[in-house]
Amino acid sequence: MKGTEVLVDGFERIRDVVHEAVEGLSIEELHARIDPEANSIAWLVWHLTRVQDDHVADAAGLTQVWEAEGWADRLGLRRLPAGATGYGHTAGQAGAVRVESGELLLAYHDAVHEQTLTYVRSLTAADLDRVVDESWDPPVTLGARLVSVLSDDLQHAGQAAYARGVVQRREP
Repeated sequence: MKGTEVLVDGFERIRDVVHEAVEGLSIEELHARIDPEANSIAWLVWHLTRVQDDHVADAAGLTQVWEAEGWADRLGLRRLPAGATGYGHTAGQAGAVRVESGELLLAYHDAVHEQTLTYVRSLTAADLDRVVDESWDPPVTLGARLVSVLSDDLQHAGQAAYARGVVQRREP
């Protein structure tokens, strides 16, 4: 199996977990928080999708799906700063991220997923060694950046799946 095929498989797994965490939830369940400081399922999925969109588009030299397809407006999140990804959000800021529907959130994720897969499938093994960020020591290669996105996204997708279980168990 080629390195790019492993990356594609990883991004496919993120999509699967995201769909399992979101599909069939009510708007209340999507925005429920396990405790006042916890992130909602909506925030977790929005954040992991924004990070993937931001990082992959930057590495690929593409426009983010968020911008190109007007997702801030479509999700009802026009009040957020244009480049917001959720990184560094306080509990209050995270709680203020309320999307219009789970279906729209999944549609945004799927659009980012498709752009990611199209890009990753176009890569060669040599492309993965290209330095994409020299502000770190050692400099970050494309392969390391993509693995970083995979790692972060899988953690947040798992958190969303866990939150779904807790939210659904505590309902009457």
